[in-house]
Amino acid sequence: MTDSLNRRDILRAAVAGAALVGSAARAQSAWPSKPVTLIVPFPAGGGTDAFARPMAAQFARLSGKSLVIDNRGGAGGTLGAGIAAKAAPDGYTLFMGAVHHTIAPSMYPKLDYDLEKDLVPLILVASVPQVVVINPKRVASNNFKEFLALAKSNPGKLNYASAGSGTSHHLAGELFKQQTNTFITHIPYRGAGPALNDLIAGQVDVMFDGLGSSAGHIKGGRIKALMVSGKQRSPALPDVPCAAEMGLPDYNVTTWYGVWAPKGTPAEAQKGAIEEIRKAVSTDEAKAVWANQGAEFANVSGPQFDAFVKGEIQKWAQVVKASGAKLE
Repeated sequence: MTDSLNRRDILRAAVAGAALVGSAARAQSAWPSKPVTLIVPFPAGGGTDAFARPMAAQFARLSGKSLVIDNRGGAGGTLGAGIAAKAAPDGYTLFMGAVHHTIAPSMYPKLDYDLEKDLVPLILVASVPQVVVINPKRVASNNFKEFLALAKSNPGKLNYASAGSGTSHHLAGELFKQQTNTFITHIPYRGAGPALNDLIAGQVDVMFDGLGSSAGHIKGGRIKALMVSGKQRSPALPDVPCAAEMGLPDYNVTTWYGVWAPKGTPAEAQKGAIEEIRKAVSTDEAKAVWANQGAEFANVSGPQFDAFVKGEIQKWAQVVKASGAKLE
């Protein structure tokens, strides 16, 4: 009897010990267990940073581990993407790309990475509608319909500024021209900042800009918003009509930002990254930043985000082909 009790006690102790070991192993392998690097493929202070840094702050606060921003600008964001694609797939290097990376495959004759094969889409972080803005001192239009009539009756006389050939600003303008059957002359700049500055200064007529960078100037009266892209008005500019209202239901252009991981990143790390980023972006602090930028968090991740990225690649490939857009 005593031997039987001893055997049961030993068995219980063994089971309890195994449970403790399993629990410790799970705690040790939980993601993240150390700081995570987030490669941002644009210079510090740009549009991607405007979302990456607040997200990183909330990520660190909630997870207890740092999300370290590593700005790797160059070649329209493709340099940083290439670095991320070649990073060790251990779960501790992530990549924050943007709409530009779904345009790049159609604009760059050769890339040293493949967005669809070398990187795994994790989560869509922010989406900002494009807005059609004019300099009211140069363009005599009180609303979108007047502007469209002016453009149609004066082909080539109006011009629009972009952040450079092959950028979302450029192709948003080309898509607009295709869908409205108008011709507006493209003037590429070296970045969105210089382009917007010249629009405000009255050097150019129009810009197809992200709402986040234009909103303050619109509210200050320096430029005039005629239309936001998409099927609904933006809460940031409730008095400005959307494209669907203006008879352009397919003019759905957004400046969006998302997070990828190198291919081969463990599934557990992918899942952990999605959850931690989702929590960070859902905080009141992040929501306030997003609202100030006119952005929304659509909570699209995993296969849904993957499908979205594939759709964007196809959409912009068609726009590039139809417009004949080339790098300059």
